[in-house]
Amino acid sequence: MDAESRQDQILNQLRARARLSVEELTAHFGVSSQTIRADLRELHGRGLLKRTHGGAVHVDTASSREYGARRMLNHRQKEAMGELAASLIPDESSVTLNIGTSTEQVAKALSGHNGLMVLSNNINIINALIGTRSKELVLVGGAVRQSDGAIVGEDAVEFISRYKVDFAVIGASAMDADGAILDFDAREVSVARAILRNARTRILVCDGSKFDITAPIRICDVAELDYVVTDRPPPEQFVARARQGQTEILVAEQSDG
Repeated sequence: MDAESRQDQILNQLRARARLSVEELTAHFGVSSQTIRADLRELHGRGLLKRTHGGAVHVDTASSREYGARRMLNHRQKEAMGELAASLIPDESSVTLNIGTSTEQVAKALSGHNGLMVLSNNINIINALIGTRSKELVLVGGAVRQSDGAIVGEDAVEFISRYKVDFAVIGASAMDADGAILDFDAREVSVARAILRNARTRILVCDGSKFDITAPIRICDVAELDYVVTDRPPPEQFVARARQGQTEILVAEQSDG
């Protein structure tokens, strides 16, 4: 079978299953893993799939999932992570949260805190905290992205840079075992970097499935963070890199209910 036919079949399988491994593709086509990896590199380069560690996922699975659907993905894990991250933030402090379904769960868990000043480029987060015991809610200025309520771009970066808060809470689309924290959208990355720059304590909230996704734009390195809140132990290489920066990794425990 030639490469073009094989790649067409790979795409057809991804449409049906959303995720495939190099190992199963090697067995299915009877070719070497190097050949399959070359196929995946080419298809990734054409924007037809997203490469992961050990395989590939459908493009929608990796980056274009509708926001409401992403809210439901790993929902219980995100709730547990949100509660754990919120426990790091005391009453009467200031916090900035960026766009993302995990950071929304942190905001919900903060609803019982007293006297917070909350800054966010996420309309959903501000809406969730209206009527709570927060002292002040600040929505970042700029153009609103209608698909998810995000405010991104240079206006948002400039706005955030006016503040210096106690805590930054960010999410990300992907993590690499080498310690890289990554995302797909350069505008979102610029905002996340501004949030981290203008905070005294930096928290990443990201579930372990993000190690299965690759993204091209670096937000930061794990060693630049103070805490990583996740739902399962990360790869040892990631843990070692975190240890170099004295970054604490906290694994949220899910309730049985």
